[in-house]
Amino acid sequence: MAVEQPRKQEVPNMVAAYIMVKANTGEADRLKNAILGIDGVEDAHIVAGDVDLIVKVQVENPAEVKTISADGIQGIQGVEDTQTYISMD
Repeated sequence: MAVEQPRKQEVPNMVAAYIMVKANTGEADRLKNAILGIDGVEDAHIVAGDVDLIVKVQVENPAEVKTISADGIQGIQGVEDTQTYISMD
């Protein structure tokens, strides 16, 4: 008698993206808290280097990445610039 394997649940393919955020001096902590409140943002880290924060986004489609970056993060006072990278795997 063959044992039937349980079916794997279909999980929709999610789009992962990383948004590099440049902040005004002294604004990183406040910006991190504001960014973490945006739907679709999975995590945010204050980092040393050319940017001040790296934000991980997990959404259903690339258009949502644009909305989070352009309308959400760039709309927060204290954000100087962003660069967005969509994960290919």
